[in-house]
This record gives sequence, structure tokens and C-alpha cells, in this order.
Amino acid sequence: MKTDLRALAGRYDAFLIDQFGVLMDGAGAYDGAAAALSALAGMGKRIVLLSNSGKRAAPNAARLTRLGFDRHSYLGVMSSGEAAFAEMKRRIGQDIRPGVAVWVHARDGDMSAVDGLDLTPVDQAEAADLLVIAGSRADEFDRNQYRDWLAPAARRGVPAFCTNPDMKMLTPQGQRFGAGAIAEMYEDLGGRVEWVGKPFPLIYRRAHDALGKPDRVLCIGDSPAHDIAGGKGAGFATALVRTGLHSDLSDAALLEHCRATAMPDFIIPGFCLEGPL
Repeated sequence: MKTDLRALAGRYDAFLIDQFGVLMDGAGAYDGAAAALSALAGMGKRIVLLSNSGKRAAPNAARLTRLGFDRHSYLGVMSSGEAAFAEMKRRIGQDIRPGVAVWVHARDGDMSAVDGLDLTPVDQAEAADLLVIAGSRADEFDRNQYRDWLAPAARRGVPAFCTNPDMKMLTPQGQRFGAGAIAEMYEDLGGRVEWVGKPFPLIYRRAHDALGKPDRVLCIGDSPAHDIAGGKGAGFATALVRTGLHSDLSDAALLEHCRATAMPDFIIPGFCLEGPL
């Protein structure tokens, strides 16, 4: 059903809101997104930003602040990187050997995925016994380069965490293949991947806990395959924005895509409001 954020605001107690494609794109914040987030918070809504970012919560929150979002307008960021960090920490000494050599692939040299864990970072995938695919640098390297990096580890059966399941990412240069596509390539090479993030259940359990487990929750995102499928799988209502990954599709093409992946409860033009609530 087509509607808008204003019409939905009073119907839900809590919101799980995607970052990229909803609040921002690769170039910066969307017009009106920061004001809309603050307006929801002003209504007493509990808000967690739910993101397929391989970065931990703190770097995501810092970026949002730089883009003009009020840190008091949301409870926190539950990124796939944050959820994966907690999961790896829990399992070190169980099925993850303490001190194991880990290769982390992320953007901007970010190592927050493993900082503080009893793991030993290495510079090359072929030297690692654990891989963490936290981001894509597809704006620098092509698929063949990734295949060359990953093939030796796949042949050795090195396990991998994908902490950003997005198949595509938004960059200032347009869409590029995301960390999820790199992890999928690793599986095609014979590697074993554990997926953390949307649409997989772990991140939704942690986000619901962070909200205080309210009953009326709305998930807002731009990806039927990730935000909508994940939200519906977790038992929450869902709203798809017309910004982000599929903004270039016609209404008919978007509906066809949703039928093939996951159908949202609502479709809204974007995450914005006009005037006060």
C-alpha cells in the first residue's frame, strides 16, 4: 500500500531504519532525513538504525553525526559488523581458535570488525585461517582481483564471516558490487561463509533486544531482498522507500521485483516529512 512516513508515524512504537538508501546515499544525507529522524524521536518513538555495514556501531554513529544527524534521535546503530563482533567474541575458545590469523577486508582501512578480539590480523587472505568480509572496494578492484585473493583460502577450506550481505553498494560513482557479492564469489570457489546481517535472523534479534522488545515495530529500508525479507522474517511490519537501490525502477517494475523477492506492507516515497508532526 502506498503511503508516507507521516501517515505511518503514529501507528508504530518503534522503528528499525536502514542507513544507505533511506537516510543517505554514497554522496551524503538525503534532504529532510535528519529532520524526520529527529521528529520521530520527538514523538517518543524508539529507533535503532539497522545497517548492513561491516563497520561497528561507533564508526557508523560518527559518520551520521558528521552528516548532520542528531545522536539523540536514535538509541543506537545495530550494524552487521556490531552483531558479528559480538558473535565472534562469544565463540572464541569454542569453534574459533584464540589468536587465529584473520584477514579483514573492509573500506577505509577499518579494522573495528576485530579490534579487541583475541585474533591476529594478517595482510593477505592466503595467510589467514579466518576471513572477515566486511566491505567491498569494488571502486578500486575488479572481480578477477578478488578471485585471485580468495581462491587459495577457499582451496584450504578457510571459514569466512560476511558481515555485510549487501550485493550492491552505493558510491559517489554509482552502484558497485558489494561485500555480499564477494562472499558469494567465495562460496562459488568452494569456501564456507557464515552470513551476518539483513535478511538473516541474528541482527534482528539483537536489534529487537536493543529496542526493549516492543510489539509494534516497523522496518524501513530500500532493499526488498534484505530489508523487507528480513523484517518480514522477523515478524515485523515493513516499508520500502523509493529512494536508494531501486529508485530508477518504474512502479510496475518495482512491484514485479518485490513479487520475486519480498513484498512490503507499505511503499513510501522517502524518509522525509513536510512540516512538524
